[in-house]
Amino acid sequence: MASPLGLIAGNGIFPRLVARGAREAGVDVVAVAHVGETEPEIEAEVRSCTWVRVGELGKIIRTLKQAGCERAVMAGGIKKARLFSGFRPDLRGAAFLARMRTLHDDKLLRGIAGELESDGIHVIPSTEYLPRLVPAPGVLSKRAPKAHERADIEFGVRVAKAVGSFEIGQTVVVKNGLVLAVEAVEGTDAAIRRGGELARGGAVVVKVSKPQQDLRFDVPAIGPETIRLMAEVGATVLAVEAGRTIVLERERVLEDAAKAGIAVLAVDVPVESSGGGPAGGHR
Repeated sequence: MASPLGLIAGNGIFPRLVARGAREAGVDVVAVAHVGETEPEIEAEVRSCTWVRVGELGKIIRTLKQAGCERAVMAGGIKKARLFSGFRPDLRGAAFLARMRTLHDDKLLRGIAGELESDGIHVIPSTEYLPRLVPAPGVLSKRAPKAHERADIEFGVRVAKAVGSFEIGQTVVVKNGLVLAVEAVEGTDAAIRRGGELARGGAVVVKVSKPQQDLRFDVPAIGPETIRLMAEVGATVLAVEAGRTIVLERERVLEDAAKAGIAVLAVDVPVESSGGGPAGGHR
């Protein structure tokens, strides 16, 4: 009998989708969920669920090893602000952070993956059981971007990649060749709101992977909440990186985008600009 899949769950719906995809493939799932981050509904999607606080790395590894997990997936984010509030590392977590000496997402996640693998738990791509969530290049919505919006998309991709190389964020909001907002520690939604309000309608939102991003566990994602917020502030275009972005609840995203007149597309970014190969399940 195959060993269960360990699911290290962060926030949002993505961990539940990963659990469902694995179960549909006949794989048992054992979850470790984060207090204050992971949705309680995860418990209904897995064989067992153990709750931990952010930073309890030792407890995560013990839980997965005791369950017999030889593979694990990291799905869903952890708000970086959590590192400054409600952060309670155990001994292994504290020792790990002391060695890392950085709070940059990519380095932290690579380090955590290294800790898991040193204990015999192989970290697999978060899209392993959900390849349909990662779009190919092209216009996804009914409406295609207009010429001036395409110019802002091209500009936004260049800016977002440059910003990502400094581990700042994945999202920028632009209009008429001007950068109105750059995602930082506050997250994508706050950046969209700030940029959209400054634009007073017609903003273009661009979300890409960081050049050095390890897409086994840190895949950029958008979902219905992204479209809802864009509609609220009058943003008109959402561009994501093809092959390296997850679209959660795709049918609903495109239905809501159509109602709001928002163009959604996946753009093909040259490999030399994206810092690596394609996303997890598409290597």
